[in-house]
Amino acid sequence: MGMFVDGLEGPWLNHPFWRTKFLIKDEATLRRLKESGVAECRIDLARGNDVASVTPGAAAATAGTAAEEAAAASAAAEQGAPFTEELQRAAELRNRSGAAMRHMFSELRLGNAIDPRVCAPLVEDVVESINRNADALISLVRLKSADEYTYLHSVAVCALMVSLGKRLGFDADQCRDAGMAGMLHDMGKAAVPLEVLNKPGRLTPEEFEIVKRHPMQGYEMLRSAGGVSEGVLDVCRHHHERIDGKGYPDGLQGEQISVLARMGAVCDVYDAVTSNRPYKAGWDPAYAIAQMASWKGHFDDKVYQAFVRSLGIYPTGSLVRMTSGILGVVLEQNAEKLTKPKVKLFFSTNAGLPIKPRVVDLAAPLCREKIQARESPENWQFNYLNELWASDAALT
Repeated sequence: MGMFVDGLEGPWLNHPFWRTKFLIKDEATLRRLKESGVAECRIDLARGNDVASVTPGAAAATAGTAAEEAAAASAAAEQGAPFTEELQRAAELRNRSGAAMRHMFSELRLGNAIDPRVCAPLVEDVVESINRNADALISLVRLKSADEYTYLHSVAVCALMVSLGKRLGFDADQCRDAGMAGMLHDMGKAAVPLEVLNKPGRLTPEEFEIVKRHPMQGYEMLRSAGGVSEGVLDVCRHHHERIDGKGYPDGLQGEQISVLARMGAVCDVYDAVTSNRPYKAGWDPAYAIAQMASWKGHFDDKVYQAFVRSLGIYPTGSLVRMTSGILGVVLEQNAEKLTKPKVKLFFSTNAGLPIKPRVVDLAAPLCREKIQARESPENWQFNYLNELWASDAALT
């Protein structure tokens, strides 16, 4: 009682509070919080009571403050590049990685042996890019034409796996392993006939059975090639498993699926549904996040919540409506304030006309703009959304 809650760290989709900052001033609120399933929360000592066993100035508090300052300094050192600056480096890395994966798939289709270890320098570059500014590469690699999908999908899942690994507390070596798993997870698609892989319409049951073989085929390819970890092999084989046991190829469920494979499942699906494919246009990122959250039994809840925190509720490139009626496209995330990213405002729905683009940081203390809802790009037919958040050089 008397504590001021400054943020809830539990399941953001189903806790019972409309606001995440409030004073616990009655027993009913305290009871709702304790029964909500929220795993952790932050409190603001300047606006409410402290934990009884810790007092300001105590040794424990001093040690905690020092640790927090060290962690903050480390995070600041990692997130050292502005979004626009990292976007240029990410564009070069995207193109270079995509070319490398195209070559590797071509060699496999020709029946030639591959050495998966040649991907290690690319994965290292992805890790460094994510450390500098996670939004840049993850957002840029989502943009791919239908004929690029197979190759750049591997790069995208690599970047998403690294970012998710960081959110889950992985160390540097574990993040590299997660990235390598993402880069190599779909190698089995080299064994799928191109007319099936790139078919512009719905697959027949027979064709779908062919596609469903790719996890096992990729697993066998990588195992024969050697030089990759058991974790990489596991993700290749099990990234289409589901928590409810309805996935393939082995029908694993729950704890039978490794954490890496659960991560692979989320990252693989997100990039698939947000990318342009031969048979459909990609979903808006924010719409994809909302839809995937509703697929009960598909993903591990804790892994999915961490994924949302790594990406943002409104990922970069999402079209959103402000409470003022102005439309904007999301530029960057504010890591600790998922509903308050940086947004470029560009269109007034009240006037029905474009406005001079301006960038607002929704987390800034004096900012009055707030996101009211996500908007469907299909409803507006803007053909320049990507140019609003990504530079011409990066898009090229």
